[in-house]
Amino acid sequence: MTDWDAVAQELEAAAPGAIIRRALEEFGSDAAISFSGAEDVLLLELAKQSELPFRVFSLDTGRLHPETYRFFERVEKHYDLRIEYCFPNWVAVESLVRSKGMFSFYQDGHEECCRVRKVEPLIRQLTGLRAWITGQRRDQSPTRTTVPVVELDGGRSGKDGAPLVKWNPLANVALDYVWASLQGFEVPVNELHAKGYVSIGCEPCTRATLPGQHEREGRWWWERASDKECGLHVPKE
Repeated sequence: MTDWDAVAQELEAAAPGAIIRRALEEFGSDAAISFSGAEDVLLLELAKQSELPFRVFSLDTGRLHPETYRFFERVEKHYDLRIEYCFPNWVAVESLVRSKGMFSFYQDGHEECCRVRKVEPLIRQLTGLRAWITGQRRDQSPTRTTVPVVELDGGRSGKDGAPLVKWNPLANVALDYVWASLQGFEVPVNELHAKGYVSIGCEPCTRATLPGQHEREGRWWWERASDKECGLHVPKE
């Protein structure tokens, strides 16, 4: 069995492109890139540069910005691929909205809505994979400061019940590095970035940030910084 902690140490100082190449070499079509419709388009660019086949999936919650949907289409055309869209269970969404309304998260927190619209569709997608590649960075929030470049996804299983390996190629780079790379590679970016949005999620839960504010202050702005996770990135157990 592979010692993924040792692999993480081996790749700690590696460039993001080298980490993605390693993930694709190890898992091939059993790995997929998680694309949020924001700046992690860099993951797709680095995967393309590896010249290896790669898959991309995204969680369509039904509450995304129009700009994000248009961005998805531009990305598909630019990279000549089809994103594997993951949708929430309509029965669960209907039940939540009928019982609590369209904006219950402003009163009782975002966890329940995120579980229905994001976490459960993600779990369904991951059951067909052995590895997934994310855009997590250590400088994104207080809850991500120790993110390794490779880890076992605690509490989740992948294809055929096998352990699920999570790759975080951008873990040890900063936001400035990401944006310098995007500009240098001249890749498509979400129109919302030009309007002051940095971290982009669902429309009701995302707003532009002011100069000097941390990127995650635009996400779930009515909650504490320590609560600004939607459940996609669960801690190791």
